[in-house]
Amino acid sequence: MSRLRLLSRPDCGLCDEFRAELALLAQTTELPPVETVDVDSDPQLARRYGLDIPVLLLDDVKVCQHRLDNGELLRLLRPR
Repeated sequence: MSRLRLLSRPDCGLCDEFRAELALLAQTTELPPVETVDVDSDPQLARRYGLDIPVLLLDDVKVCQHRLDNGELLRLLRPR
């Protein structure tokens, strides 16, 4: 099963908006569970993404950044 990870940090307005959009999409589409990861909890992630968040990863591959790209996420989740 695919794995979604949302890289974010506390008190990030853009991250809150991203989470809300993702929750809205999940109401109409079956999504894999989303694990939210505080980017500052991992030094490697913090170095890689810094302030350039939120980032949505599907199986550790970047799907989108800053804004949710519904079309791209759904395209990547389609069975092959």
